[in-house]
Amino acid sequence: MKAKPMAVIGYFFGLGSPWAYLGLDPLLELSARYGARLDPRPISLIEENGGIYSRNRPEVRRAYWFKDLRRWAELRGKTLKLEGRTGLSDPSPANFVVLAALARGEDWIAPTRILQKAFWEEGLDIGDARVRSGLLSAAGLDAEALEAEARGERVRKAWSENLDLARSAGVFGIPTHLLEGELYWGQDNLFFLERHLSRVAKAA
Repeated sequence: MKAKPMAVIGYFFGLGSPWAYLGLDPLLELSARYGARLDPRPISLIEENGGIYSRNRPEVRRAYWFKDLRRWAELRGKTLKLEGRTGLSDPSPANFVVLAALARGEDWIAPTRILQKAFWEEGLDIGDARVRSGLLSAAGLDAEALEAEARGERVRKAWSENLDLARSAGVFGIPTHLLEGELYWGQDNLFFLERHLSRVAKAA
């Protein structure tokens, strides 16, 4: 008997997005429940497609953004540290550590969870390699190997390929989920992703 094909969800995300943090566990649960495979693609916002960083939005919208984050954090059982973050450096380099884990064929979820939690719940500077290494080592991961890989050509190539794929697919914000050519932007759209997965499961 032929095995049923596994649904593949393209998962475009970045560690600097609080929404990606809030949506990770529900997404993992959803993919496991439907037997879907995640294809993780760390990226930055795709500004040419319409992605807008919070810092570039009008203050009224930023104020609403913070309120909405707190509502969703409470719903997801998370506590976000949203004040006192002005001294933190760009968290983008932390994405390369996740790409390094993928390049090495290792678990990408563990470093993602560790670094997201440190950044969004503890307000730690995951853009600093020393901070990252301390967090990863404390969790029993090979921080030295991951950081070395993160500086290498394989990771640079994967980052570029992810961005190109995101642009061509029409991705603009983070997180975005791609299933059978259909985009679902934001962790608040996981409900619609689930409906799509349900249809795929019934058709298999």
